[in-house]
Amino acid sequence: MLNVRFKDKTNAWPGFVDLFSNLVIILIFLLIVFVFLWTTTSVFNKNSGAKRVAELQETQQAQAEQIEQMTADKQEAEQLLIAARDALESQEQKLASQQQQQENIANAYESQIATLTSQQAELAQQISLLTEQLKLATEEKEQLAENGAEDRQDILDQANSEIEELNLRIAELEEALDTAERVAAEKEVEYAEMSNRLNTALAEKVAELSEYQSMFYKQVKTALGENSSIKPEGDRFIIQSDILFNSGSYKISADGKKQLKILAGLIKDLENKIPSDIDWIIRIDGHTDSKPVIPGTTAYWNNMQLSLLRAASVADEFIRNGVSKPRLIPTGFGDMNPVTDGKDAKSLQKNRRIELQLTNR
Repeated sequence: MLNVRFKDKTNAWPGFVDLFSNLVIILIFLLIVFVFLWTTTSVFNKNSGAKRVAELQETQQAQAEQIEQMTADKQEAEQLLIAARDALESQEQKLASQQQQQENIANAYESQIATLTSQQAELAQQISLLTEQLKLATEEKEQLAENGAEDRQDILDQANSEIEELNLRIAELEEALDTAERVAAEKEVEYAEMSNRLNTALAEKVAELSEYQSMFYKQVKTALGENSSIKPEGDRFIIQSDILFNSGSYKISADGKKQLKILAGLIKDLENKIPSDIDWIIRIDGHTDSKPVIPGTTAYWNNMQLSLLRAASVADEFIRNGVSKPRLIPTGFGDMNPVTDGKDAKSLQKNRRIELQLTNR
């Protein structure tokens, strides 16, 4: 009976084994899916990271190149500033030397004239003194004539001898006075002639250069045409900075380079026409408006530096087109010399300019 119950009892172990096998299969499937997803995500993140690193490296390299270019521009600007300052100092020293030389010549002539005038006064005083002595001697002679005849002849002879000596001395002094007056007059004439020669020579040089100025300005107007944005004003040409540079920049635009190339050709032609004994230059004056430099700008710190950098860029462009470097003097005035005091956009545009002037060194 017991055996019958045992035989009729249900066996659950095969079902448990099947259930466990299914769970293991499911876990293995999930593990495979997880490994696949994890591998795909890692590969994707790795590729994205490498791409991002490459982008960052390119950005860093571009920034390094920009910093290097800005440093080079700064050094170039400093060198140009030093060169311009040295040229201006040399020009001032040369002018001071010429003025000192003229003052020395004038002082020498004035000293000689003063000496001769003093000698003239001394001679006149001596003549006056001798004339007085002659008068006294004559009176003494007349008085002796009235006295007795005793020893009259001896005294008279002595008086006559003294009078003759005095007359000779007066004649000598008068001749010396005439000579001093003649020499003084000749010195004054010589000084006046020398001053006239110096002034005439200077005027001739200025007049001669003025002829070339007129010729140069006429050629510029003809080459650029009446509608050109480069306008003559007095003894110089004015180029609006907006034609040559972008806002806040000192790099010359493509259209600006075309305009400057035309001017460079005219300056080179001028070098072959002006005689070598005329020391001339082309002044390149940079001017800005009164708007302050944007904070954080590293290429320059103020309007003075910006104006000098722009003038130096124009000079460099002329040199690249064949103009002799010693004939060019770039200078910067910042916003210190405006053509108008207005604060509107049109007035500010007029103040942003480059001025070219043909003048003596």
